[in-house]
Amino acid sequence: MQRYADAVSAVAHEAGASVTVCVIPIRDQDGQEPPPPVARAMAEAAVIFSPVRVSITHTRAMRTALEAGARVCMMTAYTDAIMTSSALLDTDFDAQADVCRRLGAAFTEGESVRLTSPRGTDLCFGIEGRVANVLTNIPEPGELGPIPDIEVNVVPVTGSAEGTIIADASVPYLGIGILEEPIVCSVHEGYIVEMTGGDQADVLREHLNSFGDRHCFNVAELGVGLNPNARLTGEMLEDEGVMGTIHIGIGTSHTLGGEIVAPTHYDLIMWEPTITVDGQIVQRDKQVLV
Repeated sequence: MQRYADAVSAVAHEAGASVTVCVIPIRDQDGQEPPPPVARAMAEAAVIFSPVRVSITHTRAMRTALEAGARVCMMTAYTDAIMTSSALLDTDFDAQADVCRRLGAAFTEGESVRLTSPRGTDLCFGIEGRVANVLTNIPEPGELGPIPDIEVNVVPVTGSAEGTIIADASVPYLGIGILEEPIVCSVHEGYIVEMTGGDQADVLREHLNSFGDRHCFNVAELGVGLNPNARLTGEMLEDEGVMGTIHIGIGTSHTLGGEIVAPTHYDLIMWEPTITVDGQIVQRDKQVLV
């Protein structure tokens, strides 16, 4: 990650910015707080780039920085492949921003969601009172951009999710990546109560159980990928933006506008979603219908 930090720093200097580079130990898991001196520096920053191996996005430090008006570019687990990808270099982010805003408005104005997929996902939850997060990757003050991921996400009302999640695309964490076998999750009263599948499901379930915290299984997010040039690679910042996929985030929701604080936040990605808000289909596979 150091060379990506050096590259960003050099370009920012050339543009006239006053740059501070902070180096932190690799976090033990996603969502672990950065050291306090770094958190304080983040709270004072106007712009933050985060080329880190393990995500610090879902942390109090990041939330505090955003609330203070920082503009954030997430670069978690960046690779040379991402730096040279079509998703990053060939995407018209301005054009996709309008699509993002329309879908975000549908979520913000809605009360209930039903999510289905050909594999058998059928999940319902409330969203009344939630404000969608519109990640266009043209962040304004107080916004973040997980480049090259383009997405809209919304936090389910805590405890409202019921049904079945079947992830058949990827879980881009813990070395899992592209799924060899679907991961099937049963959801009751907002929490995953059963998780089955192959070896990859075992890795995820055992990792979550190791924390001894029920909130690791909280259904925390519905995220919709909206980058038409993104491809499934097993890397988080590209996979979550693939158009024609959605992801269900589990664990922490407070950094997205929810109430739950957990030690982790991971995303389960699936293909070919149909999303219904208040009885109206707003997305079918790659097509946004609002």
